[in-house]
Amino acid sequence: MSIAFRAVLGDITRLDVDAIVNAANESLLGGGGVDGAIHRAAGPALLAACRALGGCPTGEARITPGFALPARFVIHTVGPVWRGGAAGEAALLGNCYRSSLRLAIAHELGALAFPAISTGVYRYPADAAARIAVETTRVEARAPLREIIFCCFSERDLALYRALGVAG
Repeated sequence: MSIAFRAVLGDITRLDVDAIVNAANESLLGGGGVDGAIHRAAGPALLAACRALGGCPTGEARITPGFALPARFVIHTVGPVWRGGAAGEAALLGNCYRSSLRLAIAHELGALAFPAISTGVYRYPADAAARIAVETTRVEARAPLREIIFCCFSERDLALYRALGVAG
C-alpha cells in the first residue's frame, strides 16, 4: 500500500483527518500563528490536556485528543528557531517530522496533516523547511498511514510543495 502525499491551501483546523500537527512552543500552552488557531478551535480542553503534558523539547512531539476539532488528535511538535542554519536547525526540524510520524504510526492513524513547521515567527526559510518536510516524510512515513497532507497557509507555500513534486 502506498502513501498519498498532497499539498493543499487552507485552514488546518478545518481538516477532517485522524490528526493535525501543531507547530507549538515548548510550553505547549498556546501561542500565535497556527498554534493559537489550533488552541482556539479545539477549545479550553486542549489547554488542560497540554498543561498535563508538562511541555515538549524542540524536535520532539506529544499527542492529545482533538477535542472540538474535526481531527481526532493533535500532535504537538516544537520546531527550531532559525539562527542562520549553523545551530542544528535542519536536524531539529527533521526530528519534528520523524517524531510526529512515529506518534501517528503508534496510534494507528491513517491521515495526518502538517503545517509549515517553524516558518512563521521562528523564521525558518520556507523553501528549506518545505524540502525537509517532504524528504523526511517520504522516507519515514509507513503503514498504517495512508495520507500525508501539507496544509499551506499561502499560495507561495503551496507553490513550494508543488515544486517538490507534491500533488494537490
